[in-house]
Amino acid sequence: MGKPQSRTAPDLLDEIAAREADRIFLIDGETRLTYREFREGVRACAKGFLAMGVRKGGRVAILMGNRTEWLTGYFAAMAIGAEVVALNTMATARELAYQLKHSEVALLIFEPQFRDREFVELLAEAARDHGLDPLPKYLPVDATPPGAMQFAELPNHGEVISEAVLAEAQASVGPDDTACILYTSGSTALPKGVPLHHSGLIDNMWSIGERQHLTADDRLWLGVSLFWSYACVNALFTVLTHGGSIVLQHHFEPGEALRLIEQERCTVYYGTPALARPMWEHADRSSRDLSSLRTGATIGTPDQVQTVIDLGVHEICNVYGLTEAYGNSCVIDCREPLERRLNSSGPALDGVEIRIVDSETESVLPSGEMGEVRVRGHLTKGYLNEPEKTSESLDADGFLRTGDLGTMDQDGFLTYRGRLKEMVKTGGINVAPAEIEAVYALHPEIEQIYVTGIPDDRLDEALAAVIVPVDTAPLSEELITFGREALAGYKVPRRYRFVSADELPLTTTGKLQRNRLAEFFA
Repeated sequence: MGKPQSRTAPDLLDEIAAREADRIFLIDGETRLTYREFREGVRACAKGFLAMGVRKGGRVAILMGNRTEWLTGYFAAMAIGAEVVALNTMATARELAYQLKHSEVALLIFEPQFRDREFVELLAEAARDHGLDPLPKYLPVDATPPGAMQFAELPNHGEVISEAVLAEAQASVGPDDTACILYTSGSTALPKGVPLHHSGLIDNMWSIGERQHLTADDRLWLGVSLFWSYACVNALFTVLTHGGSIVLQHHFEPGEALRLIEQERCTVYYGTPALARPMWEHADRSSRDLSSLRTGATIGTPDQVQTVIDLGVHEICNVYGLTEAYGNSCVIDCREPLERRLNSSGPALDGVEIRIVDSETESVLPSGEMGEVRVRGHLTKGYLNEPEKTSESLDADGFLRTGDLGTMDQDGFLTYRGRLKEMVKTGGINVAPAEIEAVYALHPEIEQIYVTGIPDDRLDEALAAVIVPVDTAPLSEELITFGREALAGYKVPRRYRFVSADELPLTTTGKLQRNRLAEFFA
Protein backbone atom coordinates (compact mmCIF):
# COMPACT_ATOMS: atom_id res chain seq x y z
CA MET A 1 0.00 0.00 0.00
CA GLY A 2 1.42 3.36 -1.01
CA LYS A 3 1.08 6.63 0.84
CA PRO A 4 -2.54 7.87 0.82
CA GLN A 5 -3.34 10.67 -1.61
CA SER A 6 -5.81 12.31 0.77
CA ARG A 7 -4.95 15.57 2.56
CA THR A 8 -7.74 15.65 5.17
CA ALA A 9 -8.99 13.15 7.75
CA PRO A 10 -12.46 12.62 6.19
CA ASP A 11 -10.97 12.13 2.73
CA LEU A 12 -8.47 9.69 4.22
CA LEU A 13 -11.27 7.62 5.74
CA ASP A 14 -13.08 7.62 2.37
CA GLU A 15 -9.89 6.54 0.57
CA ILE A 16 -9.00 3.68 2.92
CA ALA A 17 -12.65 2.54 3.19
CA ALA A 18 -12.82 2.30 -0.60
CA ARG A 19 -9.64 0.21 -0.64
CA GLU A 20 -10.30 -1.93 2.47
CA ALA A 21 -14.11 -1.86 2.59
CA ASP A 22 -14.64 -5.27 4.18
CA ARG A 23 -11.57 -5.32 6.42
CA ILE A 24 -12.28 -4.95 10.14
CA PHE A 25 -11.30 -1.45 11.23
CA LEU A 26 -12.55 -1.33 14.82
CA ILE A 27 -13.03 -3.94 17.52
CA ASP A 28 -14.72 -2.79 20.73
CA GLY A 29 -15.90 -5.74 22.80
CA GLU A 30 -18.66 -7.43 20.82
CA THR A 31 -18.72 -4.59 18.29
CA ARG A 32 -16.80 -5.27 15.09
CA LEU A 33 -16.98 -2.65 12.36
CA THR A 34 -15.52 -2.91 8.88
CA TYR A 35 -14.09 0.19 7.26
CA ARG A 36 -17.30 0.51 5.24
CA GLU A 37 -19.51 0.22 8.32
CA PHE A 38 -17.44 2.66 10.35
CA ARG A 39 -17.51 5.21 7.53
CA GLU A 40 -21.29 4.86 7.22
CA GLY A 41 -21.68 5.48 10.96
CA VAL A 42 -19.40 8.51 10.78
CA ARG A 43 -21.34 10.03 7.89
CA ALA A 44 -24.68 9.52 9.64
CA CYS A 45 -23.36 11.28 12.75
CA ALA A 46 -21.81 14.05 10.67
CA LYS A 47 -25.26 14.77 9.24
CA GLY A 48 -26.57 14.83 12.81
CA PHE A 49 -23.98 17.44 13.76
CA LEU A 50 -25.01 19.56 10.77
CA ALA A 51 -28.65 19.28 11.82
CA MET A 52 -27.65 20.49 15.29
CA GLY A 53 -26.03 23.56 13.80
CA VAL A 54 -22.38 22.52 14.07
CA ARG A 55 -20.39 24.07 11.25
CA LYS A 56 -16.80 24.40 10.05
CA GLY A 57 -14.60 25.89 12.77
CA GLY A 58 -17.07 25.03 15.53
CA ARG A 59 -15.65 23.21 18.54
CA VAL A 60 -16.87 19.77 19.66
CA ALA A 61 -15.42 18.36 22.89
CA ILE A 62 -15.24 14.65 23.77
CA LEU A 63 -15.09 13.37 27.36
CA MET A 64 -15.20 9.59 27.69
CA GLY A 65 -13.15 6.42 27.85
CA ASN A 66 -11.93 4.48 24.83
CA ARG A 67 -15.10 3.44 23.08
CA THR A 68 -16.57 3.39 19.58
CA GLU A 69 -18.48 6.62 20.15
CA TRP A 70 -15.20 8.50 20.80
CA LEU A 71 -13.86 7.62 17.37
CA THR A 72 -17.18 8.02 15.59
CA GLY A 73 -17.71 11.47 17.07
CA TYR A 74 -14.11 12.42 16.29
CA PHE A 75 -14.30 11.57 12.60
CA ALA A 76 -17.85 12.90 12.23
CA ALA A 77 -16.82 16.30 13.56
CA MET A 78 -13.70 16.39 11.38
CA ALA A 79 -15.80 15.40 8.36
CA ILE A 80 -17.61 18.76 8.44
CA GLY A 81 -14.61 20.86 9.43
CA ALA A 82 -15.41 21.09 13.14
CA GLU A 83 -12.50 21.06 15.60
CA VAL A 84 -12.41 18.33 18.25
CA VAL A 85 -11.26 19.18 21.78
CA ALA A 86 -10.08 16.00 23.50
CA LEU A 87 -10.76 16.25 27.24
CA ASN A 88 -8.83 14.35 29.90
CA THR A 89 -11.04 11.84 31.74
CA MET A 90 -8.90 12.38 34.86
CA ALA A 91 -9.43 16.15 34.86
CA THR A 92 -11.01 17.92 37.83
CA ALA A 93 -13.94 20.31 37.63
CA ARG A 94 -11.52 23.24 37.71
CA GLU A 95 -9.47 21.84 34.83
CA LEU A 96 -12.55 21.00 32.74
CA ALA A 97 -14.00 24.47 33.29
CA TYR A 98 -10.80 26.13 32.12
CA GLN A 99 -10.40 24.01 28.99
CA LEU A 100 -14.06 24.24 27.94
CA LYS A 101 -14.04 28.03 28.40
CA HIS A 102 -10.64 28.56 26.82
CA SER A 103 -11.52 26.54 23.70
CA GLU A 104 -15.03 28.03 23.43
CA VAL A 105 -16.68 24.64 23.01
CA ALA A 106 -20.23 24.66 21.65
CA LEU A 107 -21.04 20.94 21.96
CA LEU A 108 -19.88 18.31 24.44
CA ILE A 109 -20.11 14.57 23.80
CA PHE A 110 -19.59 12.78 27.07
CA GLU A 111 -19.99 9.59 29.06
CA PRO A 112 -22.11 10.36 32.14
CA GLN A 113 -20.05 7.91 34.20
CA PHE A 114 -16.57 6.56 33.52
CA ARG A 115 -15.05 4.22 36.06
CA ASP A 116 -15.44 6.06 39.40
CA ARG A 117 -16.03 9.47 37.80
CA GLU A 118 -19.49 11.04 37.62
CA PHE A 119 -19.18 13.55 34.81
CA VAL A 120 -22.70 14.98 35.20
CA GLU A 121 -21.82 15.98 38.77
CA LEU A 122 -18.36 17.15 37.74
CA LEU A 123 -19.75 19.43 35.03
CA ALA A 124 -22.29 20.82 37.51
CA GLU A 125 -19.41 21.56 39.89
CA ALA A 126 -17.49 23.25 37.07
CA ALA A 127 -20.47 25.55 36.48
CA ARG A 128 -21.19 26.17 40.17
CA ASP A 129 -17.67 26.71 41.50
CA HIS A 130 -15.46 27.53 38.52
CA GLY A 131 -17.46 29.84 36.31
CA LEU A 132 -18.29 27.47 33.45
CA ASP A 133 -21.20 28.92 31.51
CA PRO A 134 -23.84 26.37 30.48
CA LEU A 135 -22.80 24.89 27.14
CA PRO A 136 -25.28 25.30 24.29
CA LYS A 137 -25.54 21.53 23.84
CA TYR A 138 -24.68 18.37 25.75
CA LEU A 139 -24.70 14.99 23.98
CA PRO A 140 -24.39 12.03 26.37
CA VAL A 141 -23.69 8.53 25.11
CA ASP A 142 -25.66 6.69 27.81
CA ALA A 143 -28.15 7.89 30.44
CA THR A 144 -29.69 11.21 29.48
CA PRO A 145 -29.65 14.28 31.73
CA PRO A 146 -32.96 16.20 31.50
CA GLY A 147 -33.41 17.78 28.11
CA ALA A 148 -30.31 16.32 26.48
CA MET A 149 -30.39 14.32 23.25
CA GLN A 150 -28.33 11.12 23.24
CA PHE A 151 -25.44 10.52 20.88
CA ALA A 152 -27.25 7.46 19.50
CA GLU A 153 -30.03 9.74 18.26
CA LEU A 154 -27.69 11.72 15.99
CA PRO A 155 -28.26 9.61 12.85
CA ASN A 156 -32.05 9.98 13.10
CA HIS A 157 -31.65 13.68 13.79
CA GLY A 158 -29.48 14.01 10.69
CA GLU A 159 -31.92 12.42 8.24
CA VAL A 160 -33.01 15.91 7.18
CA ILE A 161 -29.49 16.55 5.81
CA SER A 162 -28.91 15.44 2.23
CA GLU A 163 -25.80 13.72 0.87
CA ALA A 164 -25.12 16.84 -1.19
CA VAL A 165 -25.05 19.08 1.89
CA LEU A 166 -22.67 16.70 3.67
CA ALA A 167 -20.45 16.49 0.58
CA GLU A 168 -20.32 20.29 0.40
CA ALA A 169 -19.33 20.49 4.08
CA GLN A 170 -16.58 17.90 3.63
CA ALA A 171 -15.29 19.58 0.48
CA SER A 172 -14.78 22.79 2.47
CA VAL A 173 -12.24 21.11 4.79
CA GLY A 174 -8.66 21.92 3.86
CA PRO A 175 -5.28 20.35 4.71
CA ASP A 176 -4.28 23.31 6.90
CA ASP A 177 -7.56 23.44 8.83
CA THR A 178 -7.54 22.44 12.50
CA ALA A 179 -8.64 18.85 13.10
CA CYS A 180 -8.22 18.65 16.88
CA ILE A 181 -7.10 20.64 19.90
CA LEU A 182 -5.20 18.85 22.67
CA TYR A 183 -4.24 20.39 26.01
CA THR A 184 -0.71 19.90 27.21
CA SER A 185 1.09 21.02 30.35
CA GLY A 186 3.53 23.85 29.87
CA SER A 187 5.93 25.82 31.99
CA THR A 188 3.09 27.99 33.28
CA ALA A 189 0.27 27.28 35.71
CA LEU A 190 -2.30 26.87 32.93
CA PRO A 191 -2.20 24.19 30.22
CA LYS A 192 -1.86 25.23 26.58
CA GLY A 193 -4.22 24.30 23.78
CA VAL A 194 -2.39 22.72 20.85
CA PRO A 195 -4.27 22.78 17.52
CA LEU A 196 -3.19 20.06 15.09
CA HIS A 197 -4.05 20.14 11.41
CA HIS A 198 -5.40 17.58 8.96
CA SER A 199 -2.37 17.20 6.72
CA GLY A 200 -0.01 16.59 9.65
CA LEU A 201 -2.21 13.77 10.90
CA ILE A 202 -1.61 12.01 7.59
CA ASP A 203 1.97 12.91 6.65
CA ASN A 204 3.63 12.44 10.03
CA MET A 205 1.72 9.28 10.89
CA TRP A 206 2.37 7.65 7.53
CA SER A 207 6.08 8.18 8.12
CA ILE A 208 5.81 6.64 11.61
CA GLY A 209 4.02 3.59 10.20
CA GLU A 210 6.75 3.14 7.62
CA ARG A 211 9.34 2.99 10.43
CA GLN A 212 7.21 0.25 12.01
CA HIS A 213 6.80 -1.54 8.62
CA LEU A 214 3.03 -1.64 9.06
CA THR A 215 0.66 -3.31 6.62
CA ALA A 216 -3.11 -3.66 6.41
CA ASP A 217 -2.79 -6.98 8.27
CA ASP A 218 -1.55 -5.29 11.45
CA ARG A 219 -3.76 -4.93 14.51
CA LEU A 220 -3.21 -2.26 17.16
CA TRP A 221 -3.92 -2.84 20.84
CA LEU A 222 -5.12 0.58 22.01
CA GLY A 223 -5.23 0.82 25.79
CA VAL A 224 -3.70 4.30 25.93
CA SER A 225 -6.40 6.91 26.64
CA LEU A 226 -7.70 8.43 23.42
CA PHE A 227 -7.44 12.00 24.72
CA TRP A 228 -3.62 11.78 24.57
CA SER A 229 -1.87 12.67 21.32
CA TYR A 230 -0.12 9.31 21.71
CA ALA A 231 -3.47 7.68 20.91
CA CYS A 232 -5.88 9.93 18.95
CA VAL A 233 -3.12 11.33 16.76
CA ASN A 234 -0.13 9.00 16.74
CA ALA A 235 -1.42 5.45 17.12
CA LEU A 236 -4.78 5.97 15.41
CA PHE A 237 -3.56 7.65 12.23
CA THR A 238 -0.41 5.56 12.01
CA VAL A 239 -2.60 2.46 11.68
CA LEU A 240 -5.33 4.14 9.62
CA THR A 241 -2.93 5.41 6.94
CA HIS A 242 -1.83 1.79 6.47
CA GLY A 243 -5.32 0.27 6.44
CA GLY A 244 -4.87 -1.75 9.66
CA SER A 245 -7.24 -2.59 12.50
CA ILE A 246 -7.73 -1.18 16.01
CA VAL A 247 -8.67 -3.11 19.16
CA LEU A 248 -10.01 -0.77 21.84
CA GLN A 249 -9.59 -1.27 25.57
CA HIS A 250 -11.97 1.07 27.42
CA HIS A 251 -9.35 1.80 30.07
CA PHE A 252 -6.02 0.23 30.86
CA GLU A 253 -5.98 -2.80 33.14
CA PRO A 254 -3.00 -5.12 32.68
CA GLY A 255 -4.85 -8.45 32.84
CA GLU A 256 -7.47 -7.30 30.33
CA ALA A 257 -4.73 -5.91 28.08
CA LEU A 258 -3.01 -9.29 28.00
CA ARG A 259 -6.33 -11.03 27.25
CA LEU A 260 -7.18 -8.68 24.37
CA ILE A 261 -3.75 -8.99 22.79
CA GLU A 262 -3.99 -12.79 22.87
CA GLN A 263 -7.64 -13.04 21.79
CA GLU A 264 -7.44 -10.51 18.93
CA ARG A 265 -3.88 -11.44 17.88
CA CYS A 266 -2.68 -7.85 18.14
CA THR A 267 0.61 -7.09 16.42
CA VAL A 268 1.13 -3.42 17.38
CA TYR A 269 1.85 -2.21 20.92
CA TYR A 270 1.55 1.44 21.94
CA GLY A 271 2.37 2.01 25.60
CA THR A 272 4.61 3.83 28.04
CA PRO A 273 6.78 2.04 30.61
CA ALA A 274 4.02 2.74 33.14
CA LEU A 275 1.84 0.29 31.16
CA ALA A 276 4.50 -2.24 30.22
CA ARG A 277 5.72 -2.93 33.76
CA PRO A 278 2.35 -4.01 35.26
CA MET A 279 1.69 -6.16 32.19
CA TRP A 280 5.06 -7.86 32.62
CA GLU A 281 4.45 -8.39 36.35
CA HIS A 282 0.85 -9.61 36.00
CA ALA A 283 0.11 -13.15 37.14
CA ASP A 284 -1.58 -14.01 33.83
CA ARG A 285 1.33 -13.03 31.60
CA SER A 286 3.06 -16.40 31.56
CA SER A 287 -0.17 -18.16 30.52
CA ARG A 288 -1.04 -15.73 27.71
CA ASP A 289 0.07 -16.24 24.12
CA LEU A 290 1.55 -12.90 23.09
CA SER A 291 3.42 -14.27 20.09
CA SER A 292 1.39 -12.10 17.69
CA LEU A 293 3.08 -8.93 18.98
CA ARG A 294 5.69 -7.46 16.68
CA THR A 295 6.13 -3.69 16.64
CA GLY A 296 4.83 -0.40 18.02
CA ALA A 297 6.11 2.66 19.84
CA THR A 298 7.40 3.32 23.34
CA ILE A 299 9.66 5.66 25.27
CA GLY A 300 11.96 5.21 28.23
CA THR A 301 15.34 4.12 29.47
CA PRO A 302 17.05 1.09 27.90
CA ASP A 303 15.80 -1.10 30.78
CA GLN A 304 12.23 0.14 30.28
CA VAL A 305 12.32 -0.44 26.52
CA GLN A 306 13.72 -3.91 27.22
CA THR A 307 10.63 -4.68 29.34
CA VAL A 308 8.45 -4.06 26.28
CA ILE A 309 10.68 -6.33 24.21
CA ASP A 310 10.45 -8.99 26.91
CA LEU A 311 6.65 -8.88 26.53
CA GLY A 312 7.20 -10.05 22.98
CA VAL A 313 7.33 -6.78 21.04
CA HIS A 314 10.66 -7.71 19.46
CA GLU A 315 10.54 -4.95 16.83
CA ILE A 316 9.49 -2.10 19.14
CA CYS A 317 10.42 1.43 18.04
CA ASN A 318 11.99 3.86 20.47
CA VAL A 319 10.50 7.30 19.78
CA TYR A 320 10.92 10.98 20.62
CA GLY A 321 8.31 13.66 20.34
CA LEU A 322 5.76 15.97 21.89
CA THR A 323 2.17 17.02 21.28
CA GLU A 324 3.16 20.19 19.44
CA ALA A 325 4.95 18.00 16.86
CA TYR A 326 2.10 15.55 16.16
CA GLY A 327 3.28 13.07 18.77
CA ASN A 328 6.64 12.02 17.33
CA SER A 329 9.49 13.75 15.53
CA CYS A 330 12.01 10.87 15.63
CA VAL A 331 11.22 7.15 15.36
CA ILE A 332 13.87 4.50 15.02
CA ASP A 333 13.23 1.85 12.37
CA CYS A 334 11.97 -1.37 13.94
CA ARG A 335 14.56 -3.38 11.98
CA GLU A 336 17.54 -1.51 13.45
CA PRO A 337 19.80 -3.59 15.76
CA LEU A 338 18.41 -4.05 19.27
CA GLU A 339 21.23 -2.20 21.01
CA ARG A 340 20.56 0.88 18.90
CA ARG A 341 16.80 0.73 19.48
CA LEU A 342 17.31 0.49 23.24
CA ASN A 343 19.29 3.72 23.36
CA SER A 344 18.25 5.91 20.45
CA SER A 345 15.05 7.40 19.04
CA GLY A 346 16.48 7.24 15.54
CA PRO A 347 16.52 9.90 12.81
CA ALA A 348 13.94 12.58 12.12
CA LEU A 349 10.76 11.57 10.31
CA ASP A 350 10.09 12.65 6.74
CA GLY A 351 9.42 16.37 6.60
CA VAL A 352 10.98 16.98 10.04
CA GLU A 353 14.29 18.65 10.89
CA ILE A 354 16.12 18.17 14.20
CA ARG A 355 19.06 20.16 15.50
CA ILE A 356 20.88 20.30 18.83
CA VAL A 357 21.45 23.84 20.07
CA ASP A 358 23.28 25.56 22.89
CA SER A 359 20.26 27.32 24.43
CA GLU A 360 22.39 30.17 25.79
CA THR A 361 24.38 31.03 22.66
CA GLU A 362 21.83 29.72 20.13
CA SER A 363 24.67 28.05 18.24
CA VAL A 364 24.09 24.68 16.57
CA LEU A 365 26.20 21.99 18.25
CA PRO A 366 28.19 19.31 16.44
CA SER A 367 27.33 15.61 16.63
CA GLY A 368 27.91 14.05 20.01
CA GLU A 369 27.50 17.24 22.06
CA MET A 370 24.51 17.60 24.38
CA GLY A 371 22.16 20.55 24.06
CA GLU A 372 18.53 21.52 23.61
CA VAL A 373 16.55 19.57 21.01
CA ARG A 374 14.96 21.87 18.43
CA VAL A 375 12.33 20.69 15.93
CA ARG A 376 11.06 22.15 12.65
CA GLY A 377 8.64 20.69 10.12
CA HIS A 378 5.44 19.04 11.25
CA LEU A 379 4.45 21.42 14.05
CA THR A 380 1.32 23.07 15.37
CA LYS A 381 0.79 26.48 13.81
CA GLY A 382 0.53 28.02 17.26
CA TYR A 383 -0.98 27.67 20.73
CA LEU A 384 -4.70 28.37 20.91
CA ASN A 385 -5.36 32.05 21.75
CA GLU A 386 -1.71 32.44 22.87
CA PRO A 387 0.23 34.41 20.22
CA GLU A 388 2.92 35.52 22.68
CA LYS A 389 3.59 31.97 23.89
CA THR A 390 3.64 30.80 20.29
CA SER A 391 6.25 33.40 19.41
CA GLU A 392 8.33 32.56 22.49
CA SER A 393 8.28 28.86 21.64
CA LEU A 394 10.07 29.34 18.28
CA ASP A 395 13.64 30.41 17.62
CA ALA A 396 14.77 32.78 14.87
CA ASP A 397 14.89 29.92 12.34
CA GLY A 398 11.39 28.67 13.13
CA PHE A 399 12.53 25.68 15.21
CA LEU A 400 10.45 24.73 18.26
CA ARG A 401 12.28 25.14 21.56
CA THR A 402 11.39 21.77 23.08
CA GLY A 403 13.13 22.28 26.41
CA ASP A 404 14.50 18.74 26.08
CA LEU A 405 18.16 17.77 26.19
CA GLY A 406 19.66 15.36 23.70
CA THR A 407 22.59 14.38 21.54
CA MET A 408 22.73 13.52 17.86
CA ASP A 409 25.27 11.13 16.38
CA GLN A 410 26.94 11.39 12.98
CA ASP A 411 24.10 9.41 11.38
CA GLY A 412 21.51 11.89 12.64
CA PHE A 413 20.15 9.52 15.31
CA LEU A 414 18.76 11.35 18.36
CA THR A 415 19.32 10.19 21.94
CA TYR A 416 17.14 11.84 24.57
CA ARG A 417 19.06 12.90 27.70
CA GLY A 418 16.58 14.69 29.94
CA ARG A 419 14.68 17.98 30.25
CA LEU A 420 15.98 21.49 30.09
CA LYS A 421 12.67 22.88 31.30
CA GLU A 422 11.24 22.23 34.74
CA MET A 423 8.68 19.80 33.37
CA VAL A 424 8.32 16.44 35.09
CA LYS A 425 7.43 13.38 33.03
CA THR A 426 5.64 10.95 35.33
CA GLY A 427 4.32 7.69 33.88
CA GLY A 428 4.98 9.08 30.40
CA ILE A 429 2.84 12.18 31.05
CA ASN A 430 4.26 15.72 31.11
CA VAL A 431 3.27 17.70 34.21
CA ALA A 432 4.05 21.36 34.93
CA PRO A 433 5.21 21.99 38.53
CA ALA A 434 3.85 25.55 38.28
CA GLU A 435 0.30 24.25 37.85
CA ILE A 436 0.57 22.09 40.99
CA GLU A 437 2.25 24.82 42.99
CA ALA A 438 -0.52 27.30 42.11
CA VAL A 439 -3.12 24.95 43.61
CA TYR A 440 -1.19 24.06 46.77
CA ALA A 441 -0.34 27.71 47.43
CA LEU A 442 -4.00 28.11 48.45
CA HIS A 443 -3.56 25.70 51.39
CA PRO A 444 -3.68 27.72 54.62
CA GLU A 445 -0.75 25.83 56.19
CA ILE A 446 1.63 26.24 53.23
CA GLU A 447 3.86 29.29 52.97
CA GLN A 448 5.96 28.12 50.01
CA ILE A 449 5.86 24.96 47.88
CA TYR A 450 8.15 23.71 45.11
CA VAL A 451 7.44 20.58 43.08
CA THR A 452 10.08 18.41 41.46
CA GLY A 453 10.54 14.93 40.00
CA ILE A 454 12.43 12.15 41.73
CA PRO A 455 13.53 8.80 40.26
CA ASP A 456 10.90 6.05 40.35
CA ASP A 457 11.16 2.49 39.03
CA ARG A 458 7.59 2.40 37.74
CA LEU A 459 6.85 5.97 36.69
CA ASP A 460 10.35 7.02 35.58
CA GLU A 461 9.78 10.10 37.73
CA ALA A 462 7.43 10.57 40.70
CA LEU A 463 6.18 13.95 41.86
CA ALA A 464 7.56 15.25 45.15
CA ALA A 465 6.98 18.53 46.96
CA VAL A 466 9.31 20.59 49.14
CA ILE A 467 7.19 22.70 51.50
CA VAL A 468 7.88 25.58 53.84
CA PRO A 469 4.92 25.40 56.27
CA VAL A 470 3.31 28.43 57.86
CA ASP A 471 3.58 26.86 61.30
CA THR A 472 2.86 23.18 61.84
CA ALA A 473 3.48 20.85 58.91
CA PRO A 474 0.23 19.22 57.70
CA LEU A 475 0.03 15.45 57.29
CA SER A 476 0.99 14.04 53.90
CA GLU A 477 -2.36 12.23 53.67
CA GLU A 478 -4.14 15.54 54.16
CA LEU A 479 -2.09 17.13 51.36
CA ILE A 480 -2.85 14.28 48.98
CA THR A 481 -6.58 14.67 49.67
CA PHE A 482 -6.31 18.43 49.20
CA GLY A 483 -4.57 18.03 45.86
CA ARG A 484 -7.06 15.51 44.53
CA GLU A 485 -9.88 18.00 44.99
CA ALA A 486 -8.37 20.32 42.38
CA LEU A 487 -5.96 18.24 40.31
CA ALA A 488 -6.05 15.04 38.28
CA GLY A 489 -4.68 12.18 40.38
CA TYR A 490 -1.43 11.83 38.46
CA LYS A 491 -0.59 15.48 39.22
CA VAL A 492 -0.74 15.04 42.99
CA PRO A 493 2.67 14.68 44.71
CA ARG A 494 3.13 11.44 46.60
CA ARG A 495 6.12 12.50 48.70
CA TYR A 496 6.58 15.61 50.83
CA ARG A 497 9.52 17.15 52.63
CA PHE A 498 9.03 19.99 55.10
CA VAL A 499 11.87 22.48 55.44
CA SER A 500 12.52 25.95 56.78
CA ALA A 501 12.94 28.80 54.33
CA ASP A 502 16.67 29.04 55.03
CA GLU A 503 17.14 25.39 54.00
CA LEU A 504 16.02 26.05 50.42
CA PRO A 505 18.88 25.87 47.89
CA LEU A 506 19.33 29.41 46.56
CA THR A 507 21.82 31.06 44.25
CA THR A 508 23.82 34.07 45.40
CA THR A 509 21.15 36.28 43.85
CA GLY A 510 18.41 34.54 45.82
CA LYS A 511 17.00 32.42 42.97
CA LEU A 512 15.81 28.90 43.78
CA GLN A 513 18.01 26.12 42.43
CA ARG A 514 15.28 23.78 41.27
CA ASN A 515 17.78 21.23 40.04
CA ARG A 516 18.75 20.62 43.67
CA LEU A 517 15.26 20.03 45.09
CA ALA A 518 15.50 16.28 44.49
CA GLU A 519 18.40 16.17 46.95
CA PHE A 520 15.88 16.49 49.79
CA PHE A 521 14.56 13.03 48.86
CA ALA A 522 17.89 11.28 48.26
